[in-house]
Parts: sequence; C-alpha cells; structure tokens
Amino acid sequence: MARRLRVLLLIPHLGGGGAEQVTALLARGLSREKYDLHLGLITQSNATAPAPLPGVAVHALGAVRVRSGAFRLLRLVWQLKPDVILSGMAHLNFMVLFLRPFFPPSTRVLVRQNGTVSSTLAHGTLPRYTRLLYRLLYRHADRVICQSSAMAADLAGQLELGAEKIAVLPNPVDLEGIRHGMQIAKTGPNHWNGPGPHLLAVGRLSHEKGFDLLIEALATVRRRFPRADLLIAGAGAEESDLKAQCAQLGLKSAVRFAGHLANPYACFPGATLFALSSRHEGMPNALLEAAAAGLPIVALPSSGGVVDLLTNRPGAWLASEISAAALAESLLAALNALHPEQLQMAEQRPPRKPPARVNPAENSKIRPRIA
Repeated sequence: MARRLRVLLLIPHLGGGGAEQVTALLARGLSREKYDLHLGLITQSNATAPAPLPGVAVHALGAVRVRSGAFRLLRLVWQLKPDVILSGMAHLNFMVLFLRPFFPPSTRVLVRQNGTVSSTLAHGTLPRYTRLLYRLLYRHADRVICQSSAMAADLAGQLELGAEKIAVLPNPVDLEGIRHGMQIAKTGPNHWNGPGPHLLAVGRLSHEKGFDLLIEALATVRRRFPRADLLIAGAGAEESDLKAQCAQLGLKSAVRFAGHLANPYACFPGATLFALSSRHEGMPNALLEAAAAGLPIVALPSSGGVVDLLTNRPGAWLASEISAAALAESLLAALNALHPEQLQMAEQRPPRKPPARVNPAENSKIRPRIA
C-alpha cells in the first residue's frame, strides 16, 4: 500500500469567514486513503472543531494573533514533517512563506489567494508595504491557488508570476449542507415577514462588502416595490453606521440585521433573490451557495471571476458598474422580470447543481491553468 501524503492545512481559526469555511470543506472532502490530514489553527486554543472533521488531526496553537504564532507553527511543522502545507489566507500566507527556509527541505508549500490582488491593494486598508510582501514572498510558493482565471491573470500581472506558479481551483460548495440547511427552515423560525419581495445578502459588515450601496439601492427599489425588504446575514464593524444609514433613509423597518448565522441557508426559502453588493471580491462563497440553491442573483461586477460566472447566466443580473444607482437598476430589472409566483421563492424549489468544477477535493493533482 502506497504511503499517504501528509497534508497540513493552515487557517487562523475555525468558524470564521469564507476562507475558513473553504479549508474546513477541504478537510472533510479530501480522501483519507490518499492523505494523512492535519489542520493547524494558529489563533485557536481549543482543538475541538465546531463541526465534525473525522479522520483529521486538529492542532490548536493558541497564538494571540497570526504573526505571534510563528515559532509555534515552526515547531508543529518539524513535528509533523508534512509533505504539503496549504495556507488559506493572505496574512497567514506571508508568515508561512517567510518561514519556508526553516521548514524541512522536502516540504511543498501551497498558498490560497482569497481575493483579487489589484482590488485588495487599491481599495483595502492594508499597509503600503503589502505589495512588496506579495512580490517578495509569493514567488517562493510552489503554487498560488486562485478561484478563477480572472483572479489568476490579475495576480500574474500584479506580481509578475509565471503561469507555472499559479493554479486555478474554484471554491468547493457543500451542496448537501445547503440542502440540509434549507430543510431546517421548514421547522425553524420564519426569516421573512410580509409580502416582499425579499432581498437576501450575506457577508461581513465591512466597507468592501458594499452594504451601504445595497441599502441606498433599496431606497430606490421601494419606490416601485414599497413592501420590499432586506435581510443581511453577517456581523462586522460597520453595523452601527449601516443602521444609522437605514434610519436616515427611512428604512429601519425594511432592513433587518440578523448577525452571523450558523445556518444562513435557512434564509434561502422565501428569499426572492440574492444580492451581492461587494465593491471588490475574489469568488465569494455566499454567491456560489446562492447559485447552487437556485436563487435568482443580482450582483455588482466586483471581480473578473464574478463577471465570468454570472455573464449570460439565466436568473442572474449583473450591474453595469459598481454604484448604488447601477445596483438599483439591476434589482428593478430582476424584480420586474420575475413572474409573480417567483416573487416569493417556493420552499420546495430543488437546489440547482453548482457551477462546474466547484469541488477541488475531487482533483487529485493541481495543475496551473490561466485562461
């Protein structure tokens, strides 16, 4: 019997945002026959996972922050001597690649880029030296994994990386988990009240997610659909500012902030459409999950990957630019196009199959490909 490859997956902690979710899905989906799987949690003290990860050894390093976990990570790497390390977030990627010269020589290092580099550098609040870190460190990875060809082309141009360094692997989608979460909605609390139409948005309450644009667009939409409402599932630093904006626009009763939901899929039944209002993105999990569930989608062109995914897709409306006015125009076009029976999504609507190649766990090899 061939020796299993030892793989160490690295994230700051479990139960966080999209990057953590992707890594947890990989840990559940990768073959136990081919891989000896380990999950390193840099800033988590408790090794008990919030969701079962059978066959995965979980190592909680308990650092106060990612950068202070360097020596603990180095000790873990020498203890395990993994064949492959996969790091899942940019600031963790920097630390892993900085430490790489001190790893066992045979260790291969893969890093997953979870945002479009040009947009992250242009619109983020990152230090000015971040571009330099990208350029100096990413070239030392064996592969940089992007979620779309557009992200890969952007990264190659921004960092002057060759195609042989880059692999395109779409994010995994847990279709069974989505179906189960939607079934729970039948016996749980109803997330929707009134006739609607009901708009759903999911994400961290931060500037790049553009919920301020969505709230402004909703004010325009309600001139045509006065009973339209919006549910935002997510938590973040901008919650108080967004609530103040709702009050200023007379939308306090029309917008509900549900906070972070362990099961956002319970909001899918009854939702008229899913709205993606991000100013910049990579390939957001929430968008893929909404598409897999069969929800109509209205989105801003927040990345080349989003544009590629939604262009000419039935049931998807892509705004012409990143603005509240363009988002309102697309929301109105979608709501006007939907038949009356579609204005309240039937609870029984079966989830649609996710976009092709959404499960990288099924790929036994990683090959660079830039379209």
